[in-house]
Amino acid sequence: MEEIKLDLNPKGHGHFNILENKELLGKMEIGISGNDLTAYHTEVLPEAEGKGLAKKLLKAMVDYARKNNLKVIPLCPYVFAQFKRHPDEYSDVWKK
Repeated sequence: MEEIKLDLNPKGHGHFNILENKELLGKMEIGISGNDLTAYHTEVLPEAEGKGLAKKLLKAMVDYARKNNLKVIPLCPYVFAQFKRHPDEYSDVWKK
């Protein structure tokens, strides 16, 4: 079972990390400034691809944004593609 952890430094930069048995399988790089959460990059290890891990990272990030009243700036191509593909699902957090 995967576990997702958010690691943020005091300046609001960090990652959502997805781990299995304490092994890092993927991460989403983010930055938080004011009421904005910028998603910069999502990466999953090649051997872990095809398991829906990027989608789990996306869900964790969006849940965090909703819980903390943040708007998401999707600079990451994966996050942008998902927001564009499912605009109704993410309209409340998408800062266009």
